[in-house]
Amino acid sequence: MQEIMEALRTEGLPTREWATLPLPDSYRALTIHKDEVSMFDDMPTAARDPRDSLHVEQVPVPELAAGEALVAVMASSINFNTVWSALFEPVPTFEFLARYGRQSDSASRHDLPYHILGSDLAGVVLRTGPGVSRWKPGDKVVAHCLSVDLEDPAGHDDAMLDPEQRIWGFETNFGGLAELALVKANQLMPKPAHLTWEEAACPGLVHSTAYRQLVSRNGARMKQGDTVLIWGAAGGLGSYATQLVLNGGAQAVCVVSSPEKGAICQSLGADLVIDRGAENYEFWQDAATPNRKEWRRFGSHIRELTGGYDPDIVFEHPGRETFAASVYVARRGGTIVTCASTSGYDHYFDNRYLWMSLKRIVGTHFANYREAWEANQLIRQGRIHPTLSRTYPLDEAATAVRSLQQNRHQGKLGILCLAPEAGLGVTDAELRARCVPSLDLFRDPVC
Repeated sequence: MQEIMEALRTEGLPTREWATLPLPDSYRALTIHKDEVSMFDDMPTAARDPRDSLHVEQVPVPELAAGEALVAVMASSINFNTVWSALFEPVPTFEFLARYGRQSDSASRHDLPYHILGSDLAGVVLRTGPGVSRWKPGDKVVAHCLSVDLEDPAGHDDAMLDPEQRIWGFETNFGGLAELALVKANQLMPKPAHLTWEEAACPGLVHSTAYRQLVSRNGARMKQGDTVLIWGAAGGLGSYATQLVLNGGAQAVCVVSSPEKGAICQSLGADLVIDRGAENYEFWQDAATPNRKEWRRFGSHIRELTGGYDPDIVFEHPGRETFAASVYVARRGGTIVTCASTSGYDHYFDNRYLWMSLKRIVGTHFANYREAWEANQLIRQGRIHPTLSRTYPLDEAATAVRSLQQNRHQGKLGILCLAPEAGLGVTDAELRARCVPSLDLFRDPVC
């Protein structure tokens, strides 16, 4: 690993020298263990602590297969799928790995007694396998998390419809929360030159997810003038949705959980903010009984802010806690577009408000390569900005996962892997100078 670290500090190292760097036998990674999947049995979700199940340990370097790349990971970030993985719910991820491992000899590498997590990275290509021509050792890259071979015809109109598509670092092994990572070559994209390693690592999963959810023909097809209700608008996913809405000429109604998060949305340019904590919205009377009166109160609040307009689009991801209210408040003919269920996936809604008002529910899941590439281009052009709030070393990644689980964060949480310190990796200082005010909006004062 020492030779790799020295190469990473050298600018302009030619491809042939990168390609001949000796690889270590092992590397450090954030893992969960198969023999610990029962450790939280009979424990309610809220009581489960991911710091008990996560490990930072040495793991062997995986064998490189055709169409793949081995990347030196400078930085990664935390997504909610890492929380789910560490809590072993809704199912242990080892079930995904075992199913994948039965597909082929190449896939069998992923079925291991440990799972290396992480669905984001920024780093440098070290090796490419047979059949890779677009990327070469030494390229500075970011990775999106769609892992797909496209052997099924269903995936060729939209790769997310391929029956064998998986989320790298969640449904596959060798993820980005590590010093090295194994990805398919069609996961790679150019690193934005004006960003640090940790900034560049943050947008991948959440920004591409929000892009497909809102902008793509596969999502809500947002247009100029639309009113968009955004749940968790200052969080890891919602902060990118807020930027996409404002950048696309639509009107954002930002739902947040604190005045501080509301101020961030306003700094981004969103005028309409609902602090649900201050308003004390309770969409459930108890675990089984929805509170329709609160749906109506919430809808009235939205109309007060918008001058009488209901949302054309509701950007949904909390799930069970908010879904019924989302269906209720969307305008007649409007769209509820959903990509996650962080508060629970067993949803309830009153179908009368859907069918009688001709509303649509659209399910989206991450993004295909083209959508991820287009989202990354917005980052590279400085039109959408990373929402990094705090950076942790790899040894403290479990603490970052815990912070995300408890919603004690804003924006995204970065993880330094091989990068020795924050602030490295910028090669376009001119563009960065123009973007600094936006890049600083989410910074945690303790950093």
